[in-house]
Amino acid sequence: MGQIYKRQGIWYIDLRINGRRFRKKAGKLKHLAELALKDLEVKAERNQLGFLEQKSISIKAFLGEFVKYSETNHRPATTVRYKSVIKNLNEFLALTPAIVTLRDLTPEVIEKYKQYRKTTTITKNGKPADKVKQFSIQKGAKSYTVNFELGTLRTILNLAIKQKYLEENPVRAVGFLKVTDSKKRRFLTDTECERLLVTCDSPIFFTLLYTGMRKGELVNLEWTDLDFSRQIIKIQRKSFWIPKTGEREIPMSSEVVAVLNKLPRRSNFVFTDKNGDSYQMNRLRRELIRIAKKAGIQALTQVHALRHTFASRLLMRGVDLPSVQKLMGHTKIETTMIYSHQTPEHLRSAIEKLSKDSGHFKASVL
Repeated sequence: MGQIYKRQGIWYIDLRINGRRFRKKAGKLKHLAELALKDLEVKAERNQLGFLEQKSISIKAFLGEFVKYSETNHRPATTVRYKSVIKNLNEFLALTPAIVTLRDLTPEVIEKYKQYRKTTTITKNGKPADKVKQFSIQKGAKSYTVNFELGTLRTILNLAIKQKYLEENPVRAVGFLKVTDSKKRRFLTDTECERLLVTCDSPIFFTLLYTGMRKGELVNLEWTDLDFSRQIIKIQRKSFWIPKTGEREIPMSSEVVAVLNKLPRRSNFVFTDKNGDSYQMNRLRRELIRIAKKAGIQALTQVHALRHTFASRLLMRGVDLPSVQKLMGHTKIETTMIYSHQTPEHLRSAIEKLSKDSGHFKASVL
C-alpha cells in the first residue's frame, strides 16, 4: 500500500489509498519512517486518517452555501460576480452529469472547464449554442475572462478546504491562459476631455474626470460625504454599500467644489435623476455613449475610461505613483502602474528636458 524513500538526507512516506496518492516527510531516521508508514497503513484500514474523515457534499449544495457566505461577508457587487461564475460552472456541469460531489472537481475537470469556456461557442445568455438556437451566437469567452473565472473558482474552493470538504484546491494545478485578446484601456486625450465636457450637460462626468472615483462610489455618493470646508470627498462605508478597497478621502479642486455646490439637493444622494432617485450604472453608461457620439469621440463606451484618464493625466503631469495610488484607492502599487500610459509626445518632452541639462557634456562628446 505504501513505501518509504530517501531524498537529500530526508525520509519520506509515499502512500496510496483508494487511488489517491499522499506523500509526507518522516524525518532523518529510517526506522521511524518505517514505523510511521505502518501506523498510517493501520489508520487507513480503520478509516481514521484525516483525509478520509473529510465531509462529503455535492457541488450544488456547496455552491449554495458559498453564495450565502458571500452575501454575508462580501460587497453585493462581489457576490454578483461570484454568482455569474457559478452560473457558468453549473452550465458546464450540466453537460458532465458524472461530476456530482465536490471531490469530483479534480484538476482534470477544471482543465476541461477552462477549455469549455475558451472554445465553446455560446449565446448571449450564456447557454450552449446547440441547445438554444433562437439567440444570436458569439465566440467563447476571452482569455482574460477565463483567467478571472479560474481565479474566482480558486477562491470559492479555498472555502471548501477551510470547511474540510477538500484537502487540496484543484484549480492550483491548472495553468492560466496567456492573455493576448484583451481590449486596450481607453484614455481620453486632453482635446477629447474638452469636447466631452463642452458637449455634456451633466456635472456627473465632470466629477468623474476630476476625481477618478469608481462608478459605485459616484452613484452612492451622499451629501454627508462632502466636506466643503475642507474641500474633501469622503469615500466611506454605508449600511447599503461598502467601498471596494476601503475608505479614503479625495481632495476637491475649486472647480469641483463650484460644480457640486450648484447641484439641487433632491435627496440624500448627490447625483440623482429627475425623481430624486440615485443614478443606475447602466443609465450612466448609456448617457456617456450618447454624449461621446454627439461630441464625435470614438470608442468611448465605458464609464471607467474616465477613471483611467484621471490617473493617466496625473501621472503625465508628474504626480508620483504613491500619490496617485492613494487617490485611486488602489491596494497595490502594481495596479496604479497599469495607468502610467504615456503618449509618444509626452515621452519626447521628457527626453527634451534631459537635453536642456546636457550642455556641459556636449563638448566632450562631440
